[in-house]
Amino acid sequence: MPKPIQHIVVIRLSAMGDVAMTVPVIRAFVEQNEKVKITVISRPFFKAFFDGIDNVNFFAVDLKKRHKGFVGLLRLYADLKTLNADAIADLHNVLRSKIIRGLFALSGKKVAFTKKGREEKRALTRAENKVFKPLRPMVERHVDSFKTLGFSLDLEQPKFTEKAILANEILEFSGEKTTEKWIGIAPFAQYQSKVYPQDLMQQVIDDLASNPTYKIFLFGGGNKEIEALNLFATNKNNVINIAGKLNLEQELKLISNLDVMLSMDSGNAHIAAMLGKKVITLWGATHPYAGFMPFNQPIENALVADRIQFPMIPTSVYGNKKVAGYEDAMRSISPESIVFTVQSQLAV
Repeated sequence: MPKPIQHIVVIRLSAMGDVAMTVPVIRAFVEQNEKVKITVISRPFFKAFFDGIDNVNFFAVDLKKRHKGFVGLLRLYADLKTLNADAIADLHNVLRSKIIRGLFALSGKKVAFTKKGREEKRALTRAENKVFKPLRPMVERHVDSFKTLGFSLDLEQPKFTEKAILANEILEFSGEKTTEKWIGIAPFAQYQSKVYPQDLMQQVIDDLASNPTYKIFLFGGGNKEIEALNLFATNKNNVINIAGKLNLEQELKLISNLDVMLSMDSGNAHIAAMLGKKVITLWGATHPYAGFMPFNQPIENALVADRIQFPMIPTSVYGNKKVAGYEDAMRSISPESIVFTVQSQLAV
């Protein structure tokens, strides 16, 4: 009789939103399988995502030095062998993780991997003969990986961590929360096709900021984004740009205290969702049908570009494909509809 699995190595190296999407799955797994330990393999930056989850350890991969290149992968395999895991769940399923799980399989370990549905995604995003239908959400695909290893896992009634107590270094920027509604806005994404136009986002922020019972926090990173966020916040006492002022762990604690997050189809949406926050997302060249809707959010909270005007949407899964004539697709989402959706979620 095979030895029961008591320790699983979970691999998901990047990117921010993708790693965040594994958190609700892993949290639910350890709650429902209390005798099993998880070790998450990812980049050091993402360790804070998993802090405080029982029975979950974190292994920081070093892709710049020790684990760089093919020889580095062999070192990574050797390092991971010392963990004495019983099984491998590859939630990344790229060449690097395939090599690692293959080596473990050759050593007799049980392995499972997330099937990303690449053919279905190509059918959804192609220009001609598009098959426009919702695909299986990525979090459910991760659940399938654990089921392949022989475990039951249910995400129907997710549990989230309590709101974090804000330390003084956060309160210095946020202030104490009293009767105000706290709104997070993350107006940027990796690709421009997923970014709501700045002039329209300014209208959204101006309208929301006109309500003195709202406090708005702007999230982003990098000098250009910080400059744009500063413009959004100009002459508004209740709009605070926190970009560059807090580290990731502090940002997570602040986000856990928000009442709602407004985000592009980007990592901040998934971070807020993994913390159990209400999340409103704006979609341009991409679409929630590709399976990247933030966890546990109603489809009504996904505001999408007008597909009557722009029928080729989604043009890609990640927003990295430029299509002539689609540069202004997100302008078909009105600022009024965004403000209404935010206010509706705050009223619930």
